[in-house]
Amino acid sequence: MKKKILIPTDFSKNAWNAIIYAAALFKEKECTFYLLNAHGSTIYSTSEMMVSEPGTLSYDSAKAKSEEGLAKVLEMLDFRDKNHKHNYITVSQFNDPLRAIYSVVEKRDIELVVMGTKGASDYENRLFGSNTVRVMEELRNCPILGIPLDAHVVHLKEIVFPTSFKTHYKRRELLYLVELAQIQHANICVLHIGEDQELDEEQLEDRKLLEECLEGASFTWHHLGGSNVANGVQRFIESRNSDMVAFINRKHSFFSNIFSKPMVKELGMFSKVPLLVMHDLRN
Repeated sequence: MKKKILIPTDFSKNAWNAIIYAAALFKEKECTFYLLNAHGSTIYSTSEMMVSEPGTLSYDSAKAKSEEGLAKVLEMLDFRDKNHKHNYITVSQFNDPLRAIYSVVEKRDIELVVMGTKGASDYENRLFGSNTVRVMEELRNCPILGIPLDAHVVHLKEIVFPTSFKTHYKRRELLYLVELAQIQHANICVLHIGEDQELDEEQLEDRKLLEECLEGASFTWHHLGGSNVANGVQRFIESRNSDMVAFINRKHSFFSNIFSKPMVKELGMFSKVPLLVMHDLRN
C-alpha cells in the first residue's frame, strides 16, 4: 500500500529542501506526496485572513499565484532523477496554513506531514517559523517531521528519542518511529537525562513498556547526568553526530515546553537535525 505524505510549501528554499528530503528518506517506498500551498492568508489565524471570495480580484490573483508556484515545483521535480515509486499531487487551498493542513490530512488519510522548519517570511535568526511551531503544537492527528534547511539525507544511522521514563507509552503512538527506523535500518537511541542514573520501580515499569513498544526496531539505552534536558540532548547529538530527534508531544511531559520561545532559542541542534514530532493519542 502506498504511503500518503503531505508536504506544505510556501515555495521557499526550506520548503523545497523538505520535498527533496522526504523523497530521499522514502526512496525505496511507494509514496504519494501531496504538495500543499495555502494561499491568501496570514501565518497567524483565520481571523487575520484577507477578506476575499472566489470571483474577486484578490482571490483569483492569490489562487493563480499559488497554482503557478505548484506547477513550477512539479517542473523542478521533473528535472531530477525520477523515482517511479513516487508520484506527486498538488493541492492549492484558500485557507489558514494550519486549517489547510488539517483538512488535507483528514480528507486524504495522510499518515505523515513533512515540512520545513522555516518559511519564506521568517527571520534568519529564528530556528522555527511561526507556521511550523503552530502546526507542531496544534496538529495532533498526524505525526510531523520538521526539516531544517541544512538537513540532507544520505542514510539515517541514529534517531535520538529522549525520555524521562515517567510516562506510559502506547505502541500506536510510536508506530512511525519504529517504521522509520526499520525503513532506514537506523538505531533508536533511547536517551534518559537526569541527576540520578538509577530508575525507581515505576520508571523501570515504563522502561519495560517502552521496550515492548519498540519491538521490531534496533534500539539502545543511554543516560546523561544533569537536569537541563535541552542542553543534554544537544550535547548527545553533537557528540555522536546523530541524524534525527523524535519525541511525543505531551501536554504534561518534561519536553512539552520545547516550542516555548525561550526553549526554541536554546535548541540550536534543530538548525541541522530533523525533528519527528509524534502525539499523545489521549490528548
